[in-house]
Amino acid sequence: MELSSGNGYRPHTEITRREGHSKQQLVDLEGAERAARGLLLALGADLDSPGLRDTPRRMAAAYGDMLTPEPFSLTSFPNDEGYDELVVVRDIPFQSLCMHHLLPFHGVAHVGYLPAERIVGLSKLARVVEFFARNLQLQERLTTEIAECLQTRLEPKGVGVVLEAEHLCMSLRGAEVNGARTVTSALEGIVRDDPRTREEFLSLTLRRSR
Repeated sequence: MELSSGNGYRPHTEITRREGHSKQQLVDLEGAERAARGLLLALGADLDSPGLRDTPRRMAAAYGDMLTPEPFSLTSFPNDEGYDELVVVRDIPFQSLCMHHLLPFHGVAHVGYLPAERIVGLSKLARVVEFFARNLQLQERLTTEIAECLQTRLEPKGVGVVLEAEHLCMSLRGAEVNGARTVTSALEGIVRDDPRTREEFLSLTLRRSR
């Protein structure tokens, strides 16, 4: 249910932790602490040593924080000026957890949309990125979730999302490639279907990488 007021301000339905493709459950901190203790013991850690005594609790709290998004309302306003050009926020920092290895990946998100009847507060674009990043993720899915949320909730003419990230599962293990960045994109509406708009968005967001 949407709330509205006379000045056209409209908070959209609250975005909750169950939003999107990845359905999240509440974090069980006590269970996570028990599991962390078992993992550390299996890895040969001496949990009686002073430095490791509280590590299971700290691990559970840290992962719980990284996997608990804060619900918020994606507020929007009437596009009274009839603005019909791309709105792009670049270099939104984010960090998330790889669902395959539980190791972090981090980088920046570039988010843009082509307004229709309504515009959104710019800070909310960063909130959407942070919200979906607080989950066990794939970068590809994270990119798509951000784009689909904005397209569904804001109903613009189009949406574009580009993520650039470094994955610790690549730099700390496996190929051990330091500094490699993975780039993913998700385009909706005119940003996907119109070649000129698509090229404009990609040129604005990827020019630093070229």
